[in-house]
Amino acid sequence: MARKFVLAAAGVGALCAVVVLSVPKVEFLMGGAMVNLGYRLQDGLHDYDFEHHEITPEQVWNELRAQNELASSVRARFPRYSDHPVVAMLVCMDARIDTNELTGDTRHNTYIVRTAGSVISPVEADMLELAVNNGVKLLLLTRHTDCAAERVAADQTARGQYPSLAAAVEQREAKVREFLARPAVAAKVASGQLLVKEMLVDTATTHLDPLPPPR
Repeated sequence: MARKFVLAAAGVGALCAVVVLSVPKVEFLMGGAMVNLGYRLQDGLHDYDFEHHEITPEQVWNELRAQNELASSVRARFPRYSDHPVVAMLVCMDARIDTNELTGDTRHNTYIVRTAGSVISPVEADMLELAVNNGVKLLLLTRHTDCAAERVAADQTARGQYPSLAAAVEQREAKVREFLARPAVAAKVASGQLLVKEMLVDTATTHLDPLPPPR
């Protein structure tokens, strides 16, 4: 671990030296690299993973609050970017899908709507249309590999336990078509003001690929 930390620190030092050039593109890339460094440094620290301990719900809450106090104190000293994003994404609630890594942007500069299985109900459709009306130019409708919600829809026993989720996954494509047919959304697409992409996220790498055609 010590050797990994030294190598990581050396990498950060080299990047910092480059940023002295004040090239915006380099600064952007460095920000992404530093966030990824943070992920890599934290990934193996299982002492901080709630699921690896016998721990009560109250202890989980207390630890989460303590972590929030620390993190929010940093943000209070360094206010974040707050303009309206031009990208909106529909993403599964699966915690493995990290939208920061997916976009390579540490600023959370996207509207994110997360649901199990990336399903759309009227509420999510309204949220996405509101984002479009707020100036979004790119809308990514994503699904991902190894999706638990899709497994529920494909398993008869699980369907009996989660009937609403299974039905929503089955109706997903129809609901997307309904959303895209909404007058405000369709008009933006037709005029070239909005681009809609349906993409499949590789859960292991967050790489985006075109969504396969329906079978």
